[in-house]
Formats: sequence, C-alpha cells, structure tokens
Amino acid sequence: MRKVLYIFGLLSDADVAWMAQTGIQRRLGDGDVIIRQGESTDSLIILLEGELLVTTRRAGQIARLGVGEVVGEISLVDSAPTSATITASGNGLALFLDKTKLMQKLDKDDGFGSRFYHALAVFLADRLREARGSSAGNANISDEMDISADELDVGILDRVTVAGERFSRMLRTLSGSRLSN
Repeated sequence: MRKVLYIFGLLSDADVAWMAQTGIQRRLGDGDVIIRQGESTDSLIILLEGELLVTTRRAGQIARLGVGEVVGEISLVDSAPTSATITASGNGLALFLDKTKLMQKLDKDDGFGSRFYHALAVFLADRLREARGSSAGNANISDEMDISADELDVGILDRVTVAGERFSRMLRTLSGSRLSN
C-alpha cells in the first residue's frame, strides 16, 4: 500500500476527491488482464481490493501487488508500449482513471499538475530503487545503504498519516458509487 501513500501524501484532499469522482470502479475476476505487455493502456489504475500479478514474457512473474498499488503510470510519462502484463490474482476491485481525462486535468490545473507529477516522480524513483536492489542479487544496493525494502523515504513520513486518511476517505466515497463491469 505504500505506493498510494507516496501519491496521496503529495496530493491535496481536492485532488484525491477529483480522482474518486472521475475514476471508474471495476470488479476484477481471477485472471482478468488489465494491462497487456506491448500494448498501450488508456488508464492509470489504483488497486482497491485484491492482488495483481506482474509478468513479462522474458522473466515470467516478477511481482505481486496489493491494495493501494498503482499501475499504468509509466504510460502517462511516455508513449512506449507497456513493459509488463498485469493480471488479477483472485477477485478484486480497481479504480480506473481515464488517461485522456487525467491529461486534460493536468493541462488545465497547474497546481494539480505540479503535485501529481511530483508524486509520480517520487513513486517512480522508489520503483527504480526497488528494481536496482532486486537486480543486484546478493549485493543488494538497499542493504548496502542500510534501507529496508519496506521503509518509506524520510521525506514522505510526515505525510503518511494524511495519505492513509485520504485513501480511506476515497474508499468510503467509492463504496457508495456505481461499479462498471
């Protein structure tokens, strides 16, 4: 869940409310592919319930993602085809933010854009550190720097409580809205 904490910790309450109002909730069934490697994606996706598997053609399964994880974010930054397939493992629920609507909001609202891109940069930096650590084999870079894989960046620690409250509020808001199949 720490990924959503990075993002929601840097966004405002109004930003998170906009995401909850704009996004479409979708039930996920076991084996549902929500992003296919090599294809484009039209959504930023926040996992609200369940688990996702991340696989690549070359390496097979490379990660399991839980509640609060965000996928599809790289496709907001570049136009290259997706680098992995994301599949539901069991039943779940996700919030899909349409890329076109999100880009329009980013273009129109400078404050939101600044906060969102800052949060995305922090999020991607964390993901890069994780990837470097796991690819280093026994000489884990994170271990060398004495940073636990589950430890949050010091700069975000003061925002974690607020981010958790924002995520909980969003979940409560979404529980009363309609689902898309």
